[in-house]
Amino acid sequence: MKLSIIIPARNEERAVEKTLSALLCTLRAEAIPFEIIVVDDGSTDHTPFVVQRLTMRYPEVRLVQNMGQHGFGMAVRCGLHEATGDAVAVVMADGSDSPEDVVKCYRRLLEGPDCVFGSRFIHGSKVHDYPFHKLVLNRLANWFIKVLFGVPFNDFTNAFKLYRWEVIEGMQPLISPHFNLTVEMPLKAIVRGYSFAVVPISWSNRQTGISKLKIREMGSRYLFIVLYLWLEKHLARGDYHRRHSMAQQQVRLNIRHV
Repeated sequence: MKLSIIIPARNEERAVEKTLSALLCTLRAEAIPFEIIVVDDGSTDHTPFVVQRLTMRYPEVRLVQNMGQHGFGMAVRCGLHEATGDAVAVVMADGSDSPEDVVKCYRRLLEGPDCVFGSRFIHGSKVHDYPFHKLVLNRLANWFIKVLFGVPFNDFTNAFKLYRWEVIEGMQPLISPHFNLTVEMPLKAIVRGYSFAVVPISWSNRQTGISKLKIREMGSRYLFIVLYLWLEKHLARGDYHRRHSMAQQQVRLNIRHV
């Protein structure tokens, strides 16, 4: 199963090379078929030049320019249009996600679930240098979503998750232009009937650069997407619910890769 890793990157010139090198080394060592799609989201530094240089050395790496509206969600959506894998992983450019966790979640996906969600807040997970005020807001937001949807998962706001390609197709249309896409994707997968497994992961705060997530700006956007999907769950009467059998999905995958 080929894995497409999508990495949105905006002004990450000091971090992106280390992130890519670690992923390449780990995934090659594990003999996992993969591609890495780095989406430059309007960088004003040398991020695209750093990535372009790496594409000349590593055929698995591709650079895509997001020429439309900028934002984390728009960059991920741009990367999805370019993906050719049987499954997709969203990974951060700042090195906060562990390449070993990509392997662990990929192996878990091979066991059968439609999605694998990484959680930083269950037994076996590790979190390093998480700013306290962000941690408090994070736990409150995830508790609210967990209770509202009655789902046994506690880390919706983290971007690091893996999806089979049929799930990506089944969650369309994606509408979040910003970091609220991190909530839209797993909630849509759940609301629309796809199975998921939860895996403990590690997370480390960035060592260079500046976080692009502005909590004050994102609060209302997170709430909008949560309520939007709550309404779909309760009022859509299953109009968007998964209907295809596994055999039908396999036929679609075979057609896609002919």
